[in-house]
Amino acid sequence: MLEARPSQKSIPFLSGHIRFPDVETANDEGLLAVGGDLSTERLLLAYESGIFPWFNDDSLILWWSPDPRMILVPERVHISKSMQKVLRENRFRLTKNTCFERVVKHCSTIAREHQEGTWITLELQKAYAELHRQGFATSYEVWEADRLVGGLFGVDLGHVFCGESMFSLISNASKFAFIKLAEELREKNYLFIDCQLYTDHLASLGAEEIPRKEFIVLLKGQHQAG
Repeated sequence: MLEARPSQKSIPFLSGHIRFPDVETANDEGLLAVGGDLSTERLLLAYESGIFPWFNDDSLILWWSPDPRMILVPERVHISKSMQKVLRENRFRLTKNTCFERVVKHCSTIAREHQEGTWITLELQKAYAELHRQGFATSYEVWEADRLVGGLFGVDLGHVFCGESMFSLISNASKFAFIKLAEELREKNYLFIDCQLYTDHLASLGAEEIPRKEFIVLLKGQHQAG
């Protein structure tokens, strides 16, 4: 995860009030605030404001709004020739919201390069499960025969999908889920998938970085218009 290094900017501690500082006050690493809770109300306000939680088990809750921001416009999803072949083969089967908590658990335990442990703590798993029960968090599951082999989950704002994590137990499973997600969101006229931070994997699928100010304008403008 991002390293919360010392900064000249003072990082505020959140109180019991459900509010966040302006995202432009985040430090150079994107850290905006510390503390608060993971209630559904606070989490929804965070995502609607371009903010997300990201912290380790031994840390206070950390809230981030990095600049730049990684997004994917659904119409621009890149499907490589090898993935086109995978899609044609009908090797995988996709379901939605059939085992949300299993997907989150897999995402929390999958080994990732240059990362020790997981940011999807038990506290966060419970918080996302509650978001799911209230209809705000969604999972996409990829199956090979009857075996769960990949998937992803995120927070659905109705015009933007805030992707949180994905996993693959075999090659191409998470790519399959991501491409199918993008295709569905394109049909529903979603603005973009919030991918949060740059990775080579996301870039290979067509995601790109935009300035945080542009990200917030897109996020807020459509939300207020709706």
